[in-house]
Amino acid sequence: MSYQSIEVRTLTPSIGAEIFGVDLGGTIGNQQFDEIHDALLRHLVIFFRDQKMTPEQHKDFGRRFGKLHLHPASPSMLAEHPEILVIKADENSKRVAGEVWHSDVSCDPEPPMGSILYMHQPPANGGGDTMFANMYVAYDKLSDPLKQFLAGLTAVHDGEHVYRGRYGINDAGKTYPRAEHPVIRTHPETGRKALYVNRGFTTRIKELNPNESDALLGMLFDHSETPEFQCRFKWQEGSVAFWDNRAVIHHAMWDYHPLSRLAHRVTICGNQPFYY
Repeated sequence: MSYQSIEVRTLTPSIGAEIFGVDLGGTIGNQQFDEIHDALLRHLVIFFRDQKMTPEQHKDFGRRFGKLHLHPASPSMLAEHPEILVIKADENSKRVAGEVWHSDVSCDPEPPMGSILYMHQPPANGGGDTMFANMYVAYDKLSDPLKQFLAGLTAVHDGEHVYRGRYGINDAGKTYPRAEHPVIRTHPETGRKALYVNRGFTTRIKELNPNESDALLGMLFDHSETPEFQCRFKWQEGSVAFWDNRAVIHHAMWDYHPLSRLAHRVTICGNQPFYY
């Protein structure tokens, strides 16, 4: 596609593109919005450099794509902005958000459509990159007999082991989301099929016995994390990443302890996954 209001520079043949000529904190006209949307669907994760956004502007950009999602586990750390998830790590952190390959909150009955992460403070000496993998390609690279077998299967996605005790609050009595989704998902906008399991949330395949489920999921996790399906993004202050959770998994590197890293994330509501 020939873009008129943005410049698009592809990161890898499989996934990722950097977008230039956009001020996310300013006014985005309809044509520019449509071109950003098209770039997201084509490249699955798009990156913007040198941005300046207030929390309200961050939310406004996210709302152009849909209703904003409220995280099921994390307390609001920004007054008057419960839609913003604060992602922070420092010398006291025992673990960090996103250090296992996952699709954001896939345990929800209607998992998020996309996430927009705005970097306020990258680690001072480097590190903290995020890797993204294309789950269309992960599906395409499976053999035809395996595709046919997976087409009839359902996976359990559970938030309990991910969120329980995670955010330093008393969550006794709280119930975290758990949902069942097709192992192969049809993207609601492109119609393409994507592998829809991830190491972070997916616990078992409903139709198989435990040994079969563990073996198959282990293979699918390893397969989906193949380097050829990936791009890797090096953060700077003011960088923004916007990824399509319906066809992307990602992994945040925690290679910077005891340095600090601070980012804000807005997440956009999605639909119930389906397969046809």
